[in-house]
Amino acid sequence: MDVGSGRFREVRLGRTAQRDVVAILRKSRLSFGPMAARRYETLIGQALHDIGVDPERPGSNAHPDILVAGARIYHLLSSRDNVAGRVVREPRHFVLYRRTGEDNIEVGRVLHDAMDLTKHLPKEYRRVCLG
Repeated sequence: MDVGSGRFREVRLGRTAQRDVVAILRKSRLSFGPMAARRYETLIGQALHDIGVDPERPGSNAHPDILVAGARIYHLLSSRDNVAGRVVREPRHFVLYRRTGEDNIEVGRVLHDAMDLTKHLPKEYRRVCLG
């Protein structure tokens, strides 16, 4: 675990994760207005920063039953208290990510927490079950 190392890992969003964020912010803007969308964008940015600081931070989970080794899930709620100013009261998304090197984090998806994760996993994040 890298807690307290002070080292920041580069966090990169894959193409699908980029599309996820664009769709989330568009829906947020349409449903809740531009100010709420900006708050949600700030929260997503904070969560990505927090993952970069400590990929195994409290609030992140491995789920080895469905995810490949090293893949983790982190709910935006876990970063809410790290945002200055007005906060998103009930964030509903989580980040699916994995380390791709000692200093790199790849984000595979940003999904709504009501979605069935197993149906939306990128192939490279799926645990292969032999048998």
